[in-house]
Amino acid sequence: MFTEVNGAEAILHYGDWRAEHSALRTSAVVLDLSSRSRLCLLGADRAKFLHGQVTNDVNALQNGHGCYAALVTAKGRMQSDLRIWNLAEELLLDFEPGLTAAVTARLEKYIVSDDVQVIDVSPHYGLLSVQGPKAAEVVAQLGLGGELPVQELRFASANNAALGQLYLMNQSRAGTTGFDVFVPIASLAVVAGKLIAAAKSFGGRASGWQALEVARIESGIPRFAVDMDETTLPPEAGIEARAMSYRKGCYIGQEVLNRLHTMGHVNRELRGLRLAADLSDVPSRGDKLFKDGKEVGHVTSAVFSPALSANIALGYVRREWLAVGTELTLETKNGSSRAVVAELPFVKAAV
Repeated sequence: MFTEVNGAEAILHYGDWRAEHSALRTSAVVLDLSSRSRLCLLGADRAKFLHGQVTNDVNALQNGHGCYAALVTAKGRMQSDLRIWNLAEELLLDFEPGLTAAVTARLEKYIVSDDVQVIDVSPHYGLLSVQGPKAAEVVAQLGLGGELPVQELRFASANNAALGQLYLMNQSRAGTTGFDVFVPIASLAVVAGKLIAAAKSFGGRASGWQALEVARIESGIPRFAVDMDETTLPPEAGIEARAMSYRKGCYIGQEVLNRLHTMGHVNRELRGLRLAADLSDVPSRGDKLFKDGKEVGHVTSAVFSPALSANIALGYVRREWLAVGTELTLETKNGSSRAVVAELPFVKAAV
């Protein structure tokens, strides 16, 4: 079954999303994430240029290292989040589906005399992801040689005579062990077949977007275009520690975000929400949260969690009501129900 994510086609599931979710939590799953956007920055000034565009320290990246960052406007509002990988002769940017044109336009707007070229590499490279506590054992079955990158946001590359140049990134997408594999399009089906066969040998399977999305929310990980958008400041979404450097020097939006950091707080933050046990349907994005009759927030993501046998959500809550255990009222098209601010992650995944 297929679905649409930001206008891009993605696999929703292979017939049983709950079994896929269980495999992600207990063994390993293989996902085709080729619907995600992929850009490469080329040119001698690529690192200096990107350093001045994003919230994290690109200049500090060594070859073989990556980082997580936000791309923001001059007012500090998010335009995308990015995983940035420092390859030998280029910077690889991995981000949400459907945003290639917008991110390209944003970057090219600020290229003046810099030696930088922005290239869409999605027609040339696909993206497979192996997630779950057995992910390392599954990826090792590819037999690419060399050691797996054991630290998160580190990567290794291998030039395979049959498969081409592959890049193996240590990248968790659901709070558990995980690896992304960037594969030449011509070899994508072959590598996917090898990984799925390896996953099955460890009790895993192929998986689609739905199982990953449920595990993501259980792990309290926000996703751009759902939990973060053009109205969001990075600290509001809880990504400040992972995505921002306050010592890196000038970048677009720095002045606003540094001033906010000096002030010490934002007016709302993303929180977990445990929903009423008798809630028959999960709420929709944008459904309102109230306290004593006053609107204090809204839902961004909501799912039924098989791990908890309960409906859970992520949502923004005003800072006066952020404490774990705070009871709020959720208003949906089906009426009112209780929502309780919860500690994140909802589920501590096996690694």
